[in-house]
Amino acid sequence: MSDHLTVVDHPLVQHKLTIMRKKETSTSEFRQLLREISQLLAYEVTRELPMTTRSIETPMQEMDAPALAGPKLALVSILRAGNGLLDGMLELIPSARVGFVGLYRDEETLKPVQYYFKVPTQIDKRLVIAVDPMLATGNSSVAAIDMLKEAGAKDIRFLCLLAAPEGVARMKEAHPDVPIVTAALDERLNEKGYIVPGLGDAGDRMFGTK
Repeated sequence: MSDHLTVVDHPLVQHKLTIMRKKETSTSEFRQLLREISQLLAYEVTRELPMTTRSIETPMQEMDAPALAGPKLALVSILRAGNGLLDGMLELIPSARVGFVGLYRDEETLKPVQYYFKVPTQIDKRLVIAVDPMLATGNSSVAAIDMLKEAGAKDIRFLCLLAAPEGVARMKEAHPDVPIVTAALDERLNEKGYIVPGLGDAGDRMFGTK
């Protein structure tokens, strides 16, 4: 993946995202759509996984067949909203190892504060996909990638549902080696640091909290 930003314009992704944006979409429907869309995005973000061949026997004959190479990839959820993307991706990649980065945004400074960090072993040898539905200011995403690199991660991709131009620019400045895959690049951030037109707070909409 060479491009810093990939917008997945698949019709199913775009259609599901439109329903998720609508304010009248229920919590349960939002959660189900996020699970579905995460699998479609996972398909894109894993497009260039390293491959090998292994000898297998079909009902007809033996053959050398393609298979994933190297250690199992790591999915790292940026809590709490990242878990919405994580669930669907694990259905597609059940063998993946899972990590968590706990960050919350200080509403005064808009800066991220860490409260939890746990990632799989051999993080330096795994492809690491960090997931968070919203790339807004980019502050928490940059902080999470900082922590993953400090833990030894070398091959990192970032997957989100929505991105703002400000967040993409911030990530490119801090981590130009981390490709971003998203379903949409929205217009801008508002004065509170929310993505516009966006879909509101992904965590609140997913978990039914306000």
